[in-house]
Amino acid sequence: MRRTFLTKRRNLPGAPLSTNQADETRSARALRTVVASSLILLAAAVPSASGEPVPAGLATERHDLKPKDKARVEKVVRPTTDFSRPEQFERMQGGAGTSEKRVNQDAFSHSSANITFEEEGTFKLGNGMFRKLWVSSPSSTQASDGLGPLFNARACQSCHLKDGRGHPPEGNADATSMFLRLARGAETEEEKAALADRKVLNFPDPTYGGQFQDLAVPGLKGEGRMVISYQEIPVELADGTKLSLRKPSYSVSDLAYGAMNPGTTLSPRVTPQMIGLGLVEQIHPADILANADPDDRDGDGISGKPSILRDGKSGELTLGRFGWKAQTPSIRQQSADAFAGDIGISTPDVPHHWGDCTKAQGGCLAMPNGVQDRLGPAEAPDPIMDLVTFYSQNLAVPARRDIDKPEVLRGKQMFYEAGCASCHTPKFVTRRDTPNKAQAFQLVWPYSDFLLHDMGDGLADGQQVGDATGSEWRTPPLWGIGLTQTVNGHTFFLHDGRARNLTEAILWHGGEGQAARDRFAALPAPDRDALIKFLESL
Repeated sequence: MRRTFLTKRRNLPGAPLSTNQADETRSARALRTVVASSLILLAAAVPSASGEPVPAGLATERHDLKPKDKARVEKVVRPTTDFSRPEQFERMQGGAGTSEKRVNQDAFSHSSANITFEEEGTFKLGNGMFRKLWVSSPSSTQASDGLGPLFNARACQSCHLKDGRGHPPEGNADATSMFLRLARGAETEEEKAALADRKVLNFPDPTYGGQFQDLAVPGLKGEGRMVISYQEIPVELADGTKLSLRKPSYSVSDLAYGAMNPGTTLSPRVTPQMIGLGLVEQIHPADILANADPDDRDGDGISGKPSILRDGKSGELTLGRFGWKAQTPSIRQQSADAFAGDIGISTPDVPHHWGDCTKAQGGCLAMPNGVQDRLGPAEAPDPIMDLVTFYSQNLAVPARRDIDKPEVLRGKQMFYEAGCASCHTPKFVTRRDTPNKAQAFQLVWPYSDFLLHDMGDGLADGQQVGDATGSEWRTPPLWGIGLTQTVNGHTFFLHDGRARNLTEAILWHGGEGQAARDRFAALPAPDRDALIKFLESL
């Protein structure tokens, strides 16, 4: 039987959560202001032709809920003010799909607990496709050839090891779970117009394309090697505690195809964890847009803005919510882009049989591809895409741990009081009208607003990606962050893994995150430790 989290009356949004939760905080009052202003801002930012409906991906009202349900949802997602005990349902941070299985290295690889028996079979098939090792063409294994010719990995699982978080190369370790995005700015009026109309996100390097691939099939050279150097930056906190942050610098060497364009920027990215993606996809756009405040009209120093882009299939304006710069609107599109850029495999969504090869790389384009007439005009046809997408949509979020421990509750209070929850929005209720009932009307706790924020010069990569400037990043979800060591054997955080632990990750916050960072740095050591313990419980 399918278990649904919010169907029984006792579990509906609006059921009693805690004694003081009805009291409004400053954050809650500010949120109402933002809701009102963001709808006006969005209407100005994304005008539609007279009489035409707003694109579904940019809807500013929840038409999936009846008025009674809207009131309950509004109440249940209101920021808490009671830190004396856990909130109701807080342990089940992925709703009814939350995994309650034993915490070990496989903690991110379990299916949603509320999918059907038949769907569990689809999930397992998708897992097989996610782990599938692709080979170069031609091959006797015809359903698996088409790799590259330039690539970063041979399988999805190679980058998302154990469905978890990637890391920078340390010592002699490889760079499989970290790569460089390449992009340059608009150089012509035509290119500027394409950016303004959101027809493109940016422009690739003319020789090396949109991603730097260090591997290649036999008979071809990889594009080169990523080079990272670190500088240690001393930091002293208010209580005299001395720490060090490592500041990375990035370059490339051993370029196999000549020089890069002088205007090309290098943006390092580690692969993010895969849990909860299907739930994120079903957060109603109105709930994300309600938190947008690009002009900081409420004066709180937080000016998150939505990433608005065009759907790859329909061309309609929609909301980006995946990727480090919220540059992708859906899990299927994210999967297709990864197939093309990371592995060099074409799909019906991104039919690039030679991956990221450019016109300047003639030898690459001369290589055979893996398209099989009997399988259709793509190396990974629709059945493969459907399976990989379903698998990615149904990787369960693990249950919270230690939620009632005094130190964790104290840390949660510090998290709120420092202002971290201003961007890391604790909870949402997913839409009712989901394609899969497993994700419908679930109370989930991702700790992200899925908006773009200016994080300051320290974290800037200088690369524009659609609406995201060179210093803006999407707020990453925090659920599962405390299991990174358990699943992946490391504690490297942020978009490039520069932070060696959670404390360093917080101290790198600048720009809109500067005030919260400074409040954390001003806390006495026991309170800082408690905040970290709270994060480790997620």
